[in-house]
Amino acid sequence: MPVDPYIVLLLATVGLAALVPARGTVADTVSGASTAAIAFLFFLYGARLSTREALDGLRHWRLHGTVLLCTFVVFPLLGLAARGLVPVLLTHSLYTGLLFLTLVPSTIQSSIAFTSIARGNVPAAICAGSFSSLAGIVVTPLLAAALLGGSGGGFSVDSLVRIVAQLLVPFMAGQVLRRWIGGFVTRHKKVLGLVDRGSILLVVYTAFSEGMVRGIWHQVSLVRLAGLLGVEAVLLAVMLASTWYGARALGFGREDRIAIQFAGSKKSLASGLPMASVLFGAQASLAVLPLMLFHQMQLMVCAVIAKRRARDDDATPPQEQGPHPSDRGRDPARAG
Repeated sequence: MPVDPYIVLLLATVGLAALVPARGTVADTVSGASTAAIAFLFFLYGARLSTREALDGLRHWRLHGTVLLCTFVVFPLLGLAARGLVPVLLTHSLYTGLLFLTLVPSTIQSSIAFTSIARGNVPAAICAGSFSSLAGIVVTPLLAAALLGGSGGGFSVDSLVRIVAQLLVPFMAGQVLRRWIGGFVTRHKKVLGLVDRGSILLVVYTAFSEGMVRGIWHQVSLVRLAGLLGVEAVLLAVMLASTWYGARALGFGREDRIAIQFAGSKKSLASGLPMASVLFGAQASLAVLPLMLFHQMQLMVCAVIAKRRARDDDATPPQEQGPHPSDRGRDPARAG
């Protein structure tokens, strides 16, 4: 079971914030740099997304609609149901972070990777993850404002304006300029990927520094963290089962079900951290903790499932298998 090296970097950044939190003028400077980094991050997201690929993906609208339903309806409903665990297992602050986790869009990279390992519909996983990330820029803040209200992080019209200014406007600017800079972004994909991750580390350091200065971490005990991990394990298990068996009930083939399971059961750390920083302000450190833990958990569990699916596929007689994803990708009618 893999341990994401990036999670190790994130935890190291949290440790740095705990030992050397930014204060005073340094905190102001780091906060300003974090805001700029978030805007640049979403600018790159916009520059990378191919409008043509997104439109081609609409051909497989049932699959994408199922993933969006799981991500932005089923997940939040489970998050709301977890309200009954306060204060027995979760504190109010941890529950707020857990509910925010359920509102975040799906991942792209890991959904594609696991779908490929399991021999699922890779083109569908690419499009489903992209649609979810795009929708999340608008849907996640709106759901947060509706479900978390003033009790979570001081949500207001001003919060939504900041989301539009820091996330949506840069994203749209990247889309508009993609015609001229898309080639550059593609050629320097690895270098800009490092910029992505570095920006998120800066966001994490800023959030956890502010949390340390304000003494927020005194609210969390090891018992509460254990309770949070247990709740998240159940949440992930329910979503993995719901996406797999629900997709079968809806009549999807095996390869589409694999794409739905991996895209519909995950949450994006890359999208969630910047959004939490904008929405929660000083409370962001506790708000992102459930998401960081869930991210590592989903990687470990889905790695095991993907390898199991691949073995199952090897054991299936050829006449019972559909076309391999690489073959299907050549058929434009199923490129979604």
